[in-house]
Amino acid sequence: MKVVVLGANGQVGHELVGALGSFNEVVALGRQGGDLADVDALRETVRALRPDAVVNAASYNDVDGAEREPDAALRTNRDAVAMLGEEALRGRFALVHYSTDFVFDGRATRPYVETDATAPLGAYGRSKLAGERALEALEAPAIVFRTAWVYSLRRKSFVSTMLKLGRTRPVLRVVADQSGSPTFCRDLALATALVLHRAAARPFESFLEDRGVYHLAGGGCATRAELARATLELARHPEGQAIASIEPVSSAEFPLPAARPAYAPLDGAKAKARFGIALPPWRESLARALADEERA
Repeated sequence: MKVVVLGANGQVGHELVGALGSFNEVVALGRQGGDLADVDALRETVRALRPDAVVNAASYNDVDGAEREPDAALRTNRDAVAMLGEEALRGRFALVHYSTDFVFDGRATRPYVETDATAPLGAYGRSKLAGERALEALEAPAIVFRTAWVYSLRRKSFVSTMLKLGRTRPVLRVVADQSGSPTFCRDLALATALVLHRAAARPFESFLEDRGVYHLAGGGCATRAELARATLELARHPEGQAIASIEPVSSAEFPLPAARPAYAPLDGAKAKARFGIALPPWRESLARALADEERA
């Protein structure tokens, strides 16, 4: 199976290339050659490659930047995604696309399921929801995985930042009134690879049958402060190195252009029932990620 990975230099894209490479022909495209902001050029690229599947791990993901340039966010997160859906139908290939917990307003009292009402708080969430709806309207052979709080240790992320700062500062003030599902990028990539492998005999037809939105994120729920504290607890630190303590604070103490959902963990029961996949509990994945970083 020939799989095109868009956003191959990002957190998830990098892991996808490795996860898919053992049983597929992978074409890895970063911004050069796979820029979602240039819809026409990307359409030509996809047509020329004639893939069996495309995994779109690229997006406009600057949450605060989207408030300043909502049109740019829509161009990437809606228009380019709609084009991929059109091309998937035309070229008869399967499409995996990632969305976000930012499609919700964070006012729930239990983890969100796929049928819960969406109500984005900002331009980024609206643009991602618009991409979801474009694929749905097209009835494209697309599986949309909503995920959350994705982190990597090879690139800048919340976890890598906490690890770096925790080794250089005595106290870290971290938001404690935002809760979500921390997701290790490698787990997300491996689960995606399993779904594609399952459909390898007839990817287009299989994805037409299974098309729709699924939640796929780390198991359980944590606040930002809890995630920061666990990162410092689970990491191995050089002997004698002072480790920061975590001071929980409210979001109001760190005002940002875009509002964040206060409570938006994702329930992954639908993906488990349909595909037999579920990401591990977030703390287990974090321990494994930090152990891998130590060995690197």
